[in-house]
Amino acid sequence: MTPDDILFEVDTPIGFRVRTTRHYWNFLITEKHETLSDRESEVARALAEPSEVRRSQRDSNAFLFYGFERPGRWLCIVAKRLNGDGFIITAYPADAIKEGETVWRR
Repeated sequence: MTPDDILFEVDTPIGFRVRTTRHYWNFLITEKHETLSDRESEVARALAEPSEVRRSQRDSNAFLFYGFERPGRWLCIVAKRLNGDGFIITAYPADAIKEGETVWRR
């Protein structure tokens, strides 16, 4: 991977940096969640300045970052931390915050 491959890289408030590549972002917005097209800056902001972060109930190395959109609507970014590095697994609009251990709250 070259620096040109990275779309964005963001420091999170829970002590690790999350990145995504242009290739993976394109996959995410074309194959999984088309509604996120042109919302890269909102995803990056939700990672850097989330309203809340929860640990995944299925994977202790995965975290759900929730960015507030409006009452009853959130932008959820799921990121995994491996060997100190973080990367996006998925991102999607959500109407509720999932259950799980809260690890950070604004």
